Amino acid sequence: MILCLTSYPKSGNTFVRSLLSSFFFSEDGNFKLELLDKIKRFPSNYFFENIGVDINSDYEVAKNYIKAQEKINNKNSLIFLKTHSSFCKLLDKYNFSDLKNSIGVIYIVRDPRNVVTSFANHVNKTCDETAQFLIQDNTVNSDKGETKVYVGSWSLNYNSWKVFKSYNKYLLIKYEDLILNTENVFKEILFFIKEISNLNFNFDKKKFDNAINSTKFDKMQALEKKYGFNEAEINEKTGKKNIFFNLGPHNNWEKNLDLKIKLKIENNLSKEMKELGYL
Repeated sequence: MILCLTSYPKSGNTFVRSLLSSFFFSEDGNFKLELLDKIKRFPSNYFFENIGVDINSDYEVAKNYIKAQEKINNKNSLIFLKTHSSFCKLLDKYNFSDLKNSIGVIYIVRDPRNVVTSFANHVNKTCDETAQFLIQDNTVNSDKGETKVYVGSWSLNYNSWKVFKSYNKYLLIKYEDLILNTENVFKEILFFIKEISNLNFNFDKKKFDNAINSTKFDKMQALEKKYGFNEAEINEKTGKKNIFFNLGPHNNWEKNLDLKIKLKIENNLSKEMKELGYL
């Protein structure tokens, strides 16, 4: 059973994965960076190479998205997959997934005015360049040689996954709520998982508390500083990795964002921002 953890980049996906991997894949609930490897990124080369697909052919990769997920899928266990892809037709022809493979989706959304500053730091671009990226449809080529990700615009990415709502297989999580009320939101996530998967996992309060305490932002920063973080991007100018856990909950667009860029984002994404209570 595949459950997709989806979001636009730099919207809190790593935080959700950290909580879930600590709760489901550790003995005591205490987070370690290697636990994130239990929740793999899709698409990634591994899944396609595993079924003999030529990863250098965009056509062959797109054509085999469903086949790759069928190979991953195990109907007797829950498999989390992380993605920044929109729920779209790849090359305007092939579906990203289907209801036979995806039992549901947890979509994590964040105020795009804070996404833009965080994403700009992540990819070493200006906020103006990154704001333009948010409002136009995009296909991302990974610097690590991974398969393309059909991200789309911020609004397309958010809207595309709503298709699961009509099947009661959709949970929307706002990053801001997750930060301010981690305990209640994490309980909501676990309840959703239990409901759609019909898994009878026990609610271990000690593991739950440890997962929350060990994934606090300052502790994540400390882990990155000590061990590095493989999801951080390389700065082309310095050759060093950009800081992944940079500002997190301390990111404040009101202080960090130029007025012109703020208005550009609000004017282009106003419909969804109003729907989500950001405007």
